[in-house]
Amino acid sequence: MPSKPAPITIDAVYAAPGYLFRRMQQIAVSIFMEECKAFDLTPVQYAALIAIHTHPGIDATRLSAVIAFDRSTLGSVIERLQAKEFVERKPAPEDKRIKLLYLTKSGAAILREIIPAVERAQARMLEPLKPADRRALMGLMAQLVDLNNEASRVPLRAEDALEHLGKGG
Repeated sequence: MPSKPAPITIDAVYAAPGYLFRRMQQIAVSIFMEECKAFDLTPVQYAALIAIHTHPGIDATRLSAVIAFDRSTLGSVIERLQAKEFVERKPAPEDKRIKLLYLTKSGAAILREIIPAVERAQARMLEPLKPADRRALMGLMAQLVDLNNEASRVPLRAEDALEHLGKGG
């Protein structure tokens, strides 16, 4: 006789990895926004500023690959950073249709100022865990992200993108 299927309960949702990852993402964004509220930056805007700082003259397509963020949505992120006067777009010398991204002086300044708040946010996310558990979690998460990169709608392609910049990474 076939076994009776398990009853459908919300506990199955609460125990699912996808649900837990989504909840931790919500918590992470909430903590980031709380710690960084004085700077009026989202986590994606912060990542974009770091990438532009690290790779001045990067174009939006390569920026999308470097921070693994959807190219169509990234346009509005760049527009908001431009409106805040944190980044500027300049035409590429070889093709004026391509706009290259650079931090402005105020963009570089806010990046320097926000780092302690971002570090506090990152620490708070892991604070409830014991130090050994933090290291274990970070190692396992990095492994999962790396091994599942190709399953992403926007796989991380930093090395490929940066190779075209001639700056290597």
